[in-house]
Amino acid sequence: MPVLPDSTPPEPAAPPATSIHPEQLLNDVASLPALPGVYRYFDAEGVVLYVGKAINLKKRVSSYFQKNHGGTRIGHMVSKIARMETTVVRSEAEALLLENNLIKTLNPRYNILFRDDKSYPYLKITGAKLSSNPGSNFPRVSYYRGAVEKRHHYFGPYPSAVAVKEAILLMQKVFRLRTCEDPVFNNRTRPCLLYQIKRCSAPCVGHIGTSDYAQDVANAERFLRGDARQVMDVLEARMMAHAQALEFEQAAELRNQLAALSNVLHQQSVDNVSDRDVDILAVKVQGGRACVNLAMVRGGRHLGDRPYFPVHVEDAAALYSDDDQTVVTPCSVEALVLEAFVAQHYLNVPIPPSLVVSEPVNKSLLQMLSIQSGVKVRAVHQPREQRRLWLEMAQTNAGLQLARLLAEEGSQQARTRALADALDLALDHLDDLRVECFDISHTAGEATQASCVVFHHHKMQNTEYRRYGIEGITPGDDYAAMRQVLLRRYGKLAETLQQAQKTGQTPAGTGRLPDLVLVDGGKGQVSMAREVFEHLGLDLSLIVGVEKGEGRKVGLEELVFADGRDKVYLGKDSAALMLVAQIRDEAHRFAITGMRAKRAKLRVDGGKLAEIPGIGPKRRAKLLQRFGGVRGVTLAGVEDIAAVEGISRELAEEIYRALH
Repeated sequence: MPVLPDSTPPEPAAPPATSIHPEQLLNDVASLPALPGVYRYFDAEGVVLYVGKAINLKKRVSSYFQKNHGGTRIGHMVSKIARMETTVVRSEAEALLLENNLIKTLNPRYNILFRDDKSYPYLKITGAKLSSNPGSNFPRVSYYRGAVEKRHHYFGPYPSAVAVKEAILLMQKVFRLRTCEDPVFNNRTRPCLLYQIKRCSAPCVGHIGTSDYAQDVANAERFLRGDARQVMDVLEARMMAHAQALEFEQAAELRNQLAALSNVLHQQSVDNVSDRDVDILAVKVQGGRACVNLAMVRGGRHLGDRPYFPVHVEDAAALYSDDDQTVVTPCSVEALVLEAFVAQHYLNVPIPPSLVVSEPVNKSLLQMLSIQSGVKVRAVHQPREQRRLWLEMAQTNAGLQLARLLAEEGSQQARTRALADALDLALDHLDDLRVECFDISHTAGEATQASCVVFHHHKMQNTEYRRYGIEGITPGDDYAAMRQVLLRRYGKLAETLQQAQKTGQTPAGTGRLPDLVLVDGGKGQVSMAREVFEHLGLDLSLIVGVEKGEGRKVGLEELVFADGRDKVYLGKDSAALMLVAQIRDEAHRFAITGMRAKRAKLRVDGGKLAEIPGIGPKRRAKLLQRFGGVRGVTLAGVEDIAAVEGISRELAEEIYRALH
């Protein structure tokens, strides 16, 4: 998290000799240089507590050990510090960059943290290239995530997949660019439905020439870059030229393009906006939680927004408010959250030249972002005109999203409390309730996968989910699959806990058993789980099965216990049953998506093609690309297969025999 510049009080003395901290730590603090750098605090188990930056390392770090912080949050953190690491850098900008890279990598307990989302989606237009592939002469527009290639053109990033798909639909309506993949394009013999509904110009069957299609692609790219007026002028000039040449059908087509483009511009109200690429950032803090709403303007068009919810807001904010005021300049929690977002978010995401922000941003942070991106970045606080409207909209959305989150969290806490009460779970703190749920998924015994999902701190912890590939059992034997996954999940932990009971010492980093183990199934699955727990010497009261009710209807589920208690029906409207169903359904979803991915890999990438002698990865890839998949290869004749580069007549016959 960004730290505001240090002021310049008199340099503190070395840490006092009498201290709860290790002598080596105090010696390290006393020997720190008065230079810019980044420091990391660790507890006795090696867990990182805090990452910070300082213009003067000696002054900044010494301040933590110079006073009695009492029972404050910073005092609680300082009391845990057992070890420290520091890195000296050349400037404050370098310190900021390193600090936020470490925050994202180490996830410290006392820094404001923003969870990494998947990579942002882009709109991709393939680049033309010299190739025997006919589709390479007619660039394709598509949705894209991942690493970029220089030969293609990318537009974005977009705040969501929906925004990209809306842009692709616009490219189809106005410019009629193709969206089909090359294997489909290369094998078309007549236009598809998209041509009939005027969403594609059908280059696959020659209904448009290479030069005309290239002009449409160029216009689309200009529009996506924000040159909408220039595109409209070009289209209008072409329309008039066709009209003068009495080519009224072509003129009508261009007229329709102009109308569609004008309608889009009118809907998005960007006719008088000079900003091409801008991010609008608004922050709202309430009830110990925070929301940063990021709205994106690209090419002069407002693409939508996305909310972000950081963690550790209360700890980090309290640490700053309790910290030595001679070292940290006081500022609002909103400003701290916003600076943390800007510093962490733009490490891996391209930053536009203009930011419109609801709170002022540190100039050192903007300098760091400019150095990193190679683009002069400026932030506008208290904007006017169109920017002010954008910011007000972002602030409203931030407030709405935060209110929704707080309502959901309140509801989720009520469900957690209801479940703990219904099952008489003995908990020191309700927040610590940890539930792990298991499910098995396969298709007639094929690609068997087991899932384990985790519910903790009133929400699903997807970073702790695990999938287990099940092997060495009779296909379709769900009981054997459940036995295998439970042994793999708890075998080593049970052994470690039993050893700790004998020695009286628990090794650092040892995990914990959940308070509840849910298995998706009735008496049979519960009996298998009971056998495993008896074998491992674990508490049977942890195991609860979720048995389908009459007719397998939702809301009629009953809970089955491994320790001999009678079945429990919580009631259709029970908050506890809602939570159990939520966790069970998530385990089922996670298992079935893993199974489908594994099955698809076996059927497409592996399958029978991989088993045919003489078919390696390259030949298999060529076959799949040529025929669009294993099904296409199966439908092809020997002559068609032999026409693929690298496939001889003899090998084609062998492939045909193997697939039939």
